[in-house]
Amino acid sequence: MQIDDLKAHFAGILAGIGEDPDREGLIETPQRAAKAMAYLCRGYSQDLNTVVNDAIFSSGNDDMIIVKDIELYSLCEHHVLPFIGRAHVAYLPRGKVIGLSKIARIVDMYARRLQIQENLTVQIADAISEAIQPAGVAVTIEAEHLCMKMRGVEKQNSVMKTSVMLGTFRESQATRMEYLQLIAD
Repeated sequence: MQIDDLKAHFAGILAGIGEDPDREGLIETPQRAAKAMAYLCRGYSQDLNTVVNDAIFSSGNDDMIIVKDIELYSLCEHHVLPFIGRAHVAYLPRGKVIGLSKIARIVDMYARRLQIQENLTVQIADAISEAIQPAGVAVTIEAEHLCMKMRGVEKQNSVMKTSVMLGTFRESQATRMEYLQLIAD
């Protein structure tokens, strides 16, 4: 990302809303906003192989692995306003497991892009599936969207939940129910 280009655009936005980008309190705002946007959208400069970084290990375990309550921060692609929540990720290994922190890093890689929650959920599930080819993957995201809270309908207590079930999680009701029970605890 080009910080100087972003800085110029943020100065234009400030002027466009009727502010003076040269007033004392705003002099450094375009630079700070540009750096913040680059940080919030750093997922564009990441890819699955780099994030996973060979942290895939052989394992005879075939029992469900769940990482719960992974906090996530993203920006909705429709209004560029934050949505904030948590992801639950589970998989059934088939000869390989992935490093624990790599699951959180995969969540972050996709969350740190302009996004809609529905696609984010699918992208995380597909990435885990691609990385280790498990027997199944389940991803559930619960998030609050500031585009619903700060503008539009202004519904302060709304929470969106999305889920994706692949492989055994989709095919087996018992496996799906075990997962749902474990993330509810």
